[in-house]
Amino acid sequence: MIAKLQCVVLDCADVVELSRFYQFLLGGMVNQPDPRWSLGDGWATLHTDSGFVLAFQRVENHQSPRWPDLARPQQFHLDLGVKDLDRAQEDVLKLGARLLDEGEGKRSWRIFADPAGHPFCLVRD
Repeated sequence: MIAKLQCVVLDCADVVELSRFYQFLLGGMVNQPDPRWSLGDGWATLHTDSGFVLAFQRVENHQSPRWPDLARPQQFHLDLGVKDLDRAQEDVLKLGARLLDEGEGKRSWRIFADPAGHPFCLVRD
């Protein structure tokens, strides 16, 4: 095992509105303090009562998915927690992932694409 799932991140136009929707649907706490994520106008989290975390990321000019329209597919990515970011990067690249964004400086996450092109982040625990 290389990583553990930290949360699922959904793109949206309004992070507050969507986090409240899922709060009413699933229960839990919106924007519970958690050192893994910084909160702000463009980012919100929902810590559900079961322990699962959903996150919401604001995207300018967001276009909602249209099921099953392939021109407007589902939009989400996985955040995967790792102990050693450099080692995990090495491992996922060997498995066929592509590095999309290493970030500037000592950022605690890096963005990759899986072999089919879906983005995911490795996040230092």
